[in-house]
Amino acid sequence: MAETSLYVHRATRSPAEAANWDRRQVILNNLRSVAGRAYPRVRGISREKSWLAFEILLPFLSTSAFVFVYRALKAPPEYIGFVVLGGAMTAFWLNVVWMMAAQLYWDKDQGNLELFFAAPMDVMSVLFGMAIGGLVMSSTRAAAVLLIATVLYGVQFAVSQWFLLLLVFFLTLSALYGMGMALSSLFLMWGREAWHLTQLMVEPVYFISGLNFPVGRLGMIGALAIATIPLAVGLDAMRQLAFATGPGPTGTPPPAVEALILVVMTVVFIWVARLMLRSLERRARQEGRLSARGR
Repeated sequence: MAETSLYVHRATRSPAEAANWDRRQVILNNLRSVAGRAYPRVRGISREKSWLAFEILLPFLSTSAFVFVYRALKAPPEYIGFVVLGGAMTAFWLNVVWMMAAQLYWDKDQGNLELFFAAPMDVMSVLFGMAIGGLVMSSTRAAAVLLIATVLYGVQFAVSQWFLLLLVFFLTLSALYGMGMALSSLFLMWGREAWHLTQLMVEPVYFISGLNFPVGRLGMIGALAIATIPLAVGLDAMRQLAFATGPGPTGTPPPAVEALILVVMTVVFIWVARLMLRSLERRARQEGRLSARGR
């Protein structure tokens, strides 16, 4: 009984206590973990150039299809810009769903998850590394789609509040990747259902987020999306700021209000992700399990 209590006590100690490190060493070790987890994604951009071509070409074709539809319907010119901006933001959402939310589940299958929990580091640093690497990787694709589509289709921007536009953009990314961190732990607990949930969060979310049209047109569904999905909030705010449409065509809150919503989402998602990771880490060390389910 005494040996069991001693084992549990050791298993629940933090990495800093286990290694007897001071605060500076703990911070440096976690920063190395962030850099190490981000490196493969940043370096992978230039290693397989064919992937980069496909990641730019395929979303651009999808964006172009909606552009031609709006032109055929003789929609207002702002709607062409809505589609182009939505096509650029698609890159970040796909990265969050496929390379953040499902990543820990894939790491478990590949045998890497045990190393994450056994290493003397905070597991949150692994998620931050994935987020930074994925953000850099997705930025190249998003920038290419935005630049090519803007030049090819003659999109005219009317930005009067650059600072607020950039702030909303970075807040959107923070909320998106915070959501990805929370979903990564959730998908790990759900096990094989992670694959089906990942599929579910692509096309349906495209629709309710108003990726190719103003989310306000969805009525109550759009309001629900504004309250729960960072992509919907950020896109709507950026469209209002980039095309000077105001609240009329979108039927949603002003950009400043949506920026506050994104701040709340970022804090809540990161807090939830940390709580869930702490629970998983405790189970992994105390009970020899890497998820909340029994083996």
